[in-house]
Amino acid sequence: MSDATLVQALAAMMADARRDGVPRQVRDSVRQRILDTLGICVAASTLPTSAAVQRFAVAQGGQPEAHAVGVPVALPAALASLVNGTLAHSLDYDDTHLPSVLHPSATVIPACLAAAQRTGATGSETVAAIAAGLEACVRLGMAGYDEQGRNSVYFDRGQHATSICGTIAAAGAVASLLGLDADGIADAMSVSVSMAGGVIEANRTGGTVKRLHCGWGAHAAVSAALLAANGITGPPTVLEGRFGFFRAFLDGQYDADAITDGLGEQWCVPDINFKPYPANHFTHAGVDAAIALRRRGVRPDDVASLVLGVSAPVLHTIGEPIEIKRRPETGYQAQFSGPFTVAAALLGGHSLGLGLDDFTDEMAREPRRRELAAKVDVVEDPACTEAFPRQFAAVLTATTVTGDIVTERVMVNRGGPERPLSDEELNVKFADNVKHLLDEKAAACLRRAVWSLDEGGGVGACVEPLARMGRPA
Repeated sequence: MSDATLVQALAAMMADARRDGVPRQVRDSVRQRILDTLGICVAASTLPTSAAVQRFAVAQGGQPEAHAVGVPVALPAALASLVNGTLAHSLDYDDTHLPSVLHPSATVIPACLAAAQRTGATGSETVAAIAAGLEACVRLGMAGYDEQGRNSVYFDRGQHATSICGTIAAAGAVASLLGLDADGIADAMSVSVSMAGGVIEANRTGGTVKRLHCGWGAHAAVSAALLAANGITGPPTVLEGRFGFFRAFLDGQYDADAITDGLGEQWCVPDINFKPYPANHFTHAGVDAAIALRRRGVRPDDVASLVLGVSAPVLHTIGEPIEIKRRPETGYQAQFSGPFTVAAALLGGHSLGLGLDDFTDEMAREPRRRELAAKVDVVEDPACTEAFPRQFAAVLTATTVTGDIVTERVMVNRGGPERPLSDEELNVKFADNVKHLLDEKAAACLRRAVWSLDEGGGVGACVEPLARMGRPA
């Protein structure tokens, strides 16, 4: 394959994964990500934006092929993936690859689950397709990562790499589930490049459209794969060509080796970080540091002041303007607040540290949290800046009312390959996500279905019960 184009190399990897399977460690990681994604979808299903997308999908009509969370009627596969992909990304609780800062599962998994229901693919085939899709997504993201500048070229240009790379990768994964050969998989990915998009201005000035990005990416992925199956073709040089993806999206700044080096032999999938807390990933190390202070006996009433040290890029997101970060008005604002998340973690109450119930609008304005958050300063820490963006590190220093100084340094994020979450911890996260909408018996059945997914059978047992859950769309 030395003369293969980049999309052909990715397509060959996907075809090989379908034929030969993927390593056990990768399969285990994929099952974890399916459970995590479905739990997040359930938790997000009550949002107004979720209801809007559910209504939109039902109104389109079409062949009943696949199920979506909270939608009691079967939908065309592309529309089911639109709903589930939107829900998967709506709480900022989905997994993250570093340093590309991509959220690979929120597009790839919904697209593949919908395609698997449409085709009747086995659980094993579905797991292999998801693995290949996640791998391609990460590698496309890393192709646009600037090692010298230590940042994503996509983000510098205002592009949402998650939905863009996710669309292309998921299209190939869906094509493999449709039974297309390597050429057909390459065509599906090439076609999807003309559909991939996502602008992240909403991160700055508001709007709910970002929640839609992964859903629309999954919808485009399924559509592109079905079009390829019906004979639509794409250019073999769609990624690296003179008028190809990397020229159009990144002005020609890309690393081809990030796509091809070790492809099919060295898997990135197990290195994707899970989020243990339902907040912006930049806040997580500070949460862990606050939990560590609490375990060392530092009580909220003992605190005179707190200094949260983070990297310079992180400071702008979770520490500025400090007056607003100390007094968030909504749960969504609290998710992006270093002072609030530190205060909530010091106050404790959740087995994982922080849970969804910590980020309601009421909790954002809760007096004890506001009182403690008012004592938090957020500053740049040089060691944290050096670690960024491969780690979102934090240094938290508490000065007590008696003058004692206690410091906790968290230089490695929990949920990543160096501090992985166990299956049991992921079960706890899942239980927290579904507790208001699934009873314990239904939740246990769903967990068993996911954990045994690649041992036989299809994906219906993982998705159909969630379609019947909750209110009609």
